[in-house]
Amino acid sequence: MLKRILFVDDEPNILQAFERQLRKQFDLQTAIGPELGLQAITNNGPFPVVVSDLRMPHMNGIEFLTRVRQIAPDTVRVMLTGDADLGATIQAVNEGKVFRFLTKPCPSDMLARTLEAALEQHRLITSERELLERTLRGSIGVLSEILSLVNPAAFSRGHRVRRYVHQMSETLNLPERWQYELAAMLSQVGCVIVPLEVLDKSYGGHPLSPEEQKILASQTEVGHHLLAKIPRMENVARMVASQRASWNDKATASDVVKTGGELLRVALDFDEYMMQGGSVSTVLTRMRRSKEYNPEFVGALEQVQVAEATSETRQIKVAQLKISMIINADVFSKSGLLLLAKGQEVTGSVIARLDSFARTIGVVEPIAVIVTGTSQPLPSPDEFTGLATAVLRDGVNPSASLV
Repeated sequence: MLKRILFVDDEPNILQAFERQLRKQFDLQTAIGPELGLQAITNNGPFPVVVSDLRMPHMNGIEFLTRVRQIAPDTVRVMLTGDADLGATIQAVNEGKVFRFLTKPCPSDMLARTLEAALEQHRLITSERELLERTLRGSIGVLSEILSLVNPAAFSRGHRVRRYVHQMSETLNLPERWQYELAAMLSQVGCVIVPLEVLDKSYGGHPLSPEEQKILASQTEVGHHLLAKIPRMENVARMVASQRASWNDKATASDVVKTGGELLRVALDFDEYMMQGGSVSTVLTRMRRSKEYNPEFVGALEQVQVAEATSETRQIKVAQLKISMIINADVFSKSGLLLLAKGQEVTGSVIARLDSFARTIGVVEPIAVIVTGTSQPLPSPDEFTGLATAVLRDGVNPSASLV
């Protein structure tokens, strides 16, 4: 499986010769011409290595390998040609990002060594990406977990905002949805600097003093500063910084940062009005009347009514908590410490934390929860891996060299 190599050439005799020479060392597949080569990659790929001839009708090897790079960026690309054309060589390296450029006739031992080197390059690329994925996943997870421990109310709000952003981006079929959900999930990470009393007043709709308003407003820049330190999170960090921005009808659909900021603004204000006791219909009516929000985004939140209609409220003990339940009232320890805020979704770490408190200090029971089959849970470790994969999609490129 790891030695799967695709050879593409417009001459069947050459492909048959490669199969005879290399079939004992590698898992070879062949395609006659670039069109069949692209079909093979789409249907049977990706391949760790693709070897292409340069001179082919309809689509030359440079164009073909450029397409391969777009479809399967981790695939290591090798070019074979009967022409010692320096210009074509340079173009192949620059546009197709080829790993090696070989001339025909190529000795069997040199070709085999090149293929082994290409397979090793593919292993290095994928290994590095897996390491970066685990690192990114861990960084995001740590930030989220720390916020849940030091500021449950802010964590809870970020959790709710993610559900609303998920609803809007899915309803509108927005591209790059993972960025918006990630920005929503981490939108409140800057609240680590905000005193709990200030957050309670803000979330409860109570007036804040000028100094308190200044502290609360600074959380967006703090969040941006923290996230911008994580490689490949630049757009997400900028979305978090612009979460209070008003709707800009001049923004283009491709401006993901402005779109993300506007999604966050709609979700955050919707959440604030809902936490103040509003119904979905009255809150949406209020928001539609304002020019502060993108009307498409506001309209997409109408589907939140489905979740409300299918929810069930229960009073349960700590031992009965299940993942994806929604906390319906603040949860305190018997010493008066706030453990979970209203609106927070139950995760595995939440259950573990409450279980620890129940065994030591004690937890005030029963716990009010909402059970719904339509809520969107916070990403599990596997989902973090998917988000990390998306962040790193345009990551490491193979280096080019000539033989």
